[in-house]
Amino acid sequence: MVLGGLLPSTPATNVLLVLVATGVIWLGSGWLEHAADRLAAYYGLPAVVQGSVIVALGSSFPEFTSVLFASLAGVFDMGVGAIVGSAIFNILVIPALSGLSTEGDLETSRVIVYKEAQFYMVAVATLVVTFALAVIYIPVADAPPLTGLITRPLAAIPLLLYGLYLFIQWQDVDDYDGDTSSDDDIAVAREWGRLALGLVLILVAVEQLVGSVESLGATFGIPTFLAGVTIIAAATSLPDLLVSVRSAQNGNSATSLGNVLGSNTFDLLVAIPVGVLIVGSVPIDFAVAVPMMGVLTLATVLLFTLLRTELSLTRPEAYVLLVAYFVFVVWAIAESAGVTQLVRG
Repeated sequence: MVLGGLLPSTPATNVLLVLVATGVIWLGSGWLEHAADRLAAYYGLPAVVQGSVIVALGSSFPEFTSVLFASLAGVFDMGVGAIVGSAIFNILVIPALSGLSTEGDLETSRVIVYKEAQFYMVAVATLVVTFALAVIYIPVADAPPLTGLITRPLAAIPLLLYGLYLFIQWQDVDDYDGDTSSDDDIAVAREWGRLALGLVLILVAVEQLVGSVESLGATFGIPTFLAGVTIIAAATSLPDLLVSVRSAQNGNSATSLGNVLGSNTFDLLVAIPVGVLIVGSVPIDFAVAVPMMGVLTLATVLLFTLLRTELSLTRPEAYVLLVAYFVFVVWAIAESAGVTQLVRG
């Protein structure tokens, strides 16, 4: 039963609920992000806090809640799949659509190509190391080979790295003057209310989304990890897509690309570990997770290779990214059907 038993748990009902929940996530994230941006401006927060914390919270909250509810439902693989799948979607699809939404090329900078890319790759490597430590030191008995238990101490490793990320960003803000907006420009109480309502909408929608996808996966025999990689990942990435495309159309390519990297860094280093901290401990199948992290690494290498050429993303290069994502989706379907067996879970 879905919606607290109000509707029968049939495939048609679950598909409809997935579509409705996706729309609600899009609506709630829009409210959350708008309110967070306005409040950051009102309180005069520095750009690093507004971009790396406030905006990251707004656009990454759906992924964060997907990990939380997947962990509580005992399908942590689906939550991790949603994070990794969302990261791949962000890396390939969002820059491509952002570039196609502008009249010219999507401009970038050496700071994004080098500094942000390097730290992002360190984040990917750190998560893989955390998974490996779980398999080496806390193997799960009576489970598939290479299954380990991620505990709270292990989850603290990526969280500490995210703290370093914020510290580095903070140090790069030179001579910041806290400029605040007047009370006439921003209704603070209304924005706080909008932010809270956005959080509630996202929480309810993601809880229903995870439950419906889990039910569909059980009905059609779709592995939970791959269900998270495809369906949940695409649904929860809508806020990131909206922010980046809108920024690109406004001529702010740095924000467009920065949102992608900042959101992915937050998802990998915060969303997954916090889910573990709340639940206590969760099993992770190393044989399932690492191949997907490898795909994420390849997608990242492709993006930054294209961005480095002339420090811009051209329209043909944007189409290359879309084709790459299409190939990824076809491969994910092939894994579900058993045609390919790169993922051993």
